[in-house]
Amino acid sequence: MTTSASVPTASESAPAGGGTVTDRLVDANARYAAEFTDPGMDARPVLHVAVVACMDARLDLHAALGLELGDCHTIRNAGGVVTDDVIRSLTISQRKLGTRSVVLIHHTGCGLESLTEDFRTELEAEVGQRPAWAVESFRDVDQDVRQSMQRVRTSPFLPHTDDVRGFVFDVKTGLLREIDPA
Repeated sequence: MTTSASVPTASESAPAGGGTVTDRLVDANARYAAEFTDPGMDARPVLHVAVVACMDARLDLHAALGLELGDCHTIRNAGGVVTDDVIRSLTISQRKLGTRSVVLIHHTGCGLESLTEDFRTELEAEVGQRPAWAVESFRDVDQDVRQSMQRVRTSPFLPHTDDVRGFVFDVKTGLLREIDPA
């Protein structure tokens, strides 16, 4: 398996003439666009599902879940936490774009397990302003998945809360472990 984490050759490590990682991404997009054809779909996910997951770079959600382009809405943030902004996205996904199911995916070895709310205090000391958002750190990934499921199920904005399931993705094995909401 080749990933961007693989050791690049000198010609692969930067765009022609040097440049930044962003330059590399823009160059990759130009190659992609040269072969791109309009798939002829709209914004409504084919499988009527929204997946909320951690932003961790080790999670290749489409590959791990056998998803294709257009199958789902994917909402990612640090920890896969169900924040107000996630509820906003899920509300639009359900009410305007037809999703009916919600899959929540946290993972082993999450960076939020090693942070505390003191991070906000550190930021305030450094930049002179306290962030309005919570870090949403946790110690027990299973319990955090349960909390996320509960936030989705009790949101007054979400009309479809019967099919909400939560999982922990094992970054060593690639397997999902379902979390009992009770």
